[in-house]
Amino acid sequence: MSSDAPLAVEPMPYKFNESRRHKIPKARYRVANWPEYDAALVRRGSLTVWFTEEAVAAWHAPATGERGGQPVYSAIAIETSLALRLVFHQPLRQTEGLLRSIADVLGINIAIPDHTTLSRRGGGLTILPKRIDRAEPLHLLVDSTGLKIYGEGEWLDQKHGIRSRRRWRKLHLGVDADTHEIVAVELTPDDVGDVSEVPDLLDQIDAEVASVTADGAYDGEAVYDAVAERHPSATVIIPPRATSVAGETTATQRDQHLAMIDEHGRMGWQRRSGYNQRCLVETAMFRYKTIIGRRLQARTLSNRKTEAKIGCNVLKLNRMARLGMPVSARVH
Repeated sequence: MSSDAPLAVEPMPYKFNESRRHKIPKARYRVANWPEYDAALVRRGSLTVWFTEEAVAAWHAPATGERGGQPVYSAIAIETSLALRLVFHQPLRQTEGLLRSIADVLGINIAIPDHTTLSRRGGGLTILPKRIDRAEPLHLLVDSTGLKIYGEGEWLDQKHGIRSRRRWRKLHLGVDADTHEIVAVELTPDDVGDVSEVPDLLDQIDAEVASVTADGAYDGEAVYDAVAERHPSATVIIPPRATSVAGETTATQRDQHLAMIDEHGRMGWQRRSGYNQRCLVETAMFRYKTIIGRRLQARTLSNRKTEAKIGCNVLKLNRMARLGMPVSARVH
């Protein structure tokens, strides 16, 4: 490699002004629809938002028609109970008491699952992200983050000051860039790579995908192939590595990104390609950790997957987004 080769490598925009970032004034924003957003924040505390009439009507499980014991509670009853647990940050036993008190206050004659039933049934629930049907293709934003799990190692740290390996799980999200709703979610152990989960996230989406945007960790042929296999006309917007070179035989989407970077620089590529929208998936992760929490409460991986999907789909994020979202305008 020649001595002047590093001069062609431009830093990504978030590192472009690293040395003098403290001198750059921070951008200020205001909420342009504050009355509507304020009313939505109030509605989030209503029990009827989470304990719906549809859930009460389908509370008891229908007969299976098979011999043996029959389930007492439907899947929506277990899902609603676990949703309330996450909304009010309660352990399973306190969640059981909360459900009983809600049923008494509302005058509803339903059986309440105990905490052991919630723990046992939670791992077997099939929960798919729900989204509002739309005519336009979906612009998908993909990223992952870590969620802590409480275990022996952290207890040793607090009790004896012993350094131990941090234990956590990886949450993979797919976010609709237009509605900010989470349309695909998967929870995996921390040793699972980001690229390997892209096919599973795409399989959860039954709508047409117009584009897939992710950060440089997803730069790989496997991601491009997975998108092309399921959505041939979709655009893949992923920043190539600084050491990437264009192919010699065919002009791929990745080669087009490299050509645009050579012509306009990485900051110019970011503006022209629409890569800036990727910040919305990071905002969704911030909302999850702020509202749901940074730590998983369940003890087993199957229950943790259910907890993460309920947290993304039913209670705090998608349903709260439908109640109302802020419209921010920059103050100049």
